[in-house]
Amino acid sequence: MKTIPRRVVTGLRNGKSIIEQDEIVTNVSEHFPGLIISDIWSTDSTPAKFEEKVIENTAFPNTPKNGSYFRYVQIPPDKDLGVIAPEGQPHPLMHQTDTLDYIIIISGEIYLIVDEEETLLKAGDIVIQRGTNHAWSNRSDSPCIQLAVLLDAKTEK
Repeated sequence: MKTIPRRVVTGLRNGKSIIEQDEIVTNVSEHFPGLIISDIWSTDSTPAKFEEKVIENTAFPNTPKNGSYFRYVQIPPDKDLGVIAPEGQPHPLMHQTDTLDYIIIISGEIYLIVDEEETLLKAGDIVIQRGTNHAWSNRSDSPCIQLAVLLDAKTEK
């Protein structure tokens, strides 16, 4: 299993800031070949409390009600996943979540597909995903790594 970068968590002891945890992330899952996911941190209230709500890694996100989570995702090339997107049909991985997502492409490239169009994203690009129908399509030969913060939100239907 791929090693996820370390996680550093700060805290307080006797009124002074400390490093509470400094470790390699261990809650890593591979739901499909090469699709590596780690939900790094999660909260279950707004405003957030400074405590972690541990949640199970899932292929499609399940943000806690009134909560948030921080997710690491490595998306392999479509061909490695066996994903075939026939022309003129919705992408087979199209989905919608009730979240406001802040996504940063860390490495590689990937297409963001929405109902009416798509765009190629590369390392350093930022996506603000506002609860719309979407899919990710990696048409390259290398994995794409994303970091995402997902916030529980009310979507307009």
